[in-house]
Amino acid sequence: MKTRTLGRSGIAVPKLCFGGNVFGWTIDQAASFRILDALAERELNFIDTADVYSAWVDGNQGGESETIIGNWLKKTGKRDGIILATKVGKPMGAGKEGLSAAYIKQAVEASLRRLQTDYIDLYQSHSDDESVPLEETLGAFDALIKEGKVRAIGASNYSGPRLAQALRISEQNGLARYETLQPQYNLYDRQEYEQDLEPVVTAHGVGVINYYALASGFLSGKYRAKEDAAKSKRGEKVISTYLNTRGLRILHALDAVSERYRATPTQVALAWQIQRPGITAPIVSATSLEQLEEVANALTLTLRDDDYALLEQASAWR
Repeated sequence: MKTRTLGRSGIAVPKLCFGGNVFGWTIDQAASFRILDALAERELNFIDTADVYSAWVDGNQGGESETIIGNWLKKTGKRDGIILATKVGKPMGAGKEGLSAAYIKQAVEASLRRLQTDYIDLYQSHSDDESVPLEETLGAFDALIKEGKVRAIGASNYSGPRLAQALRISEQNGLARYETLQPQYNLYDRQEYEQDLEPVVTAHGVGVINYYALASGFLSGKYRAKEDAAKSKRGEKVISTYLNTRGLRILHALDAVSERYRATPTQVALAWQIQRPGITAPIVSATSLEQLEEVANALTLTLRDDDYALLEQASAWR
């Protein structure tokens, strides 16, 4: 398996990251274990989750995804072969949210217990918390690295200016720095990342593990008409967001390129991201072995320059 490095951390990961938000949400523990077994077999050993997954489900309180992963790690004994990423900061109950030093110290211990491990490879701020000085947040993360509980840190949902400020503070104070950024990015959602964030990550050598890599399923070609809204619970939102002139233009380009490679639109959309300069590993999810096989095969697809350019042109936002 060809790998890339998470920023300057020295941590090598495959060119796809698996999003663990589905564990304990759209699939139960038994199905999650099958997916995790298949990921390990394919050497797709980079798994991203968060303490809050999946608190939005009725009856859940958060921590369900981490708990399932932890149970699988205990059962299989494969912790050393997994690059494990999780996040902190989203609401987890009364007084349990944000990026204060006190809360980070509390939250990491809870994540470690659920994951049944004594270290986290990549610990990420789930979103910016402007109520807490960056020096305090970064100092707390730095302490966790020195204690051996965390190997590297990352940021999710930060703006370009705030990420740049955090990187400056780390450098000025000799603190651990954010080695990765987790932004929304795909063939449709390009402008915010490319305009605001890409210059910062490029200048500082920050790795990028982007979420919504398939635009909530739109780039799979599943949604092509208003009637397709019934295909999933999120169908109406997907169609209202993406089914427009530009969205259809992107789908037509994906269809054309897919036909030339005998691939699926999903695989081509991921291959474009994998080849995009600065992207380390797009985050993808699957709820079945068939879906996992499809996304994994994107790693075998290398787009020619003219096909890459066609997708760039069809999805251009400028």
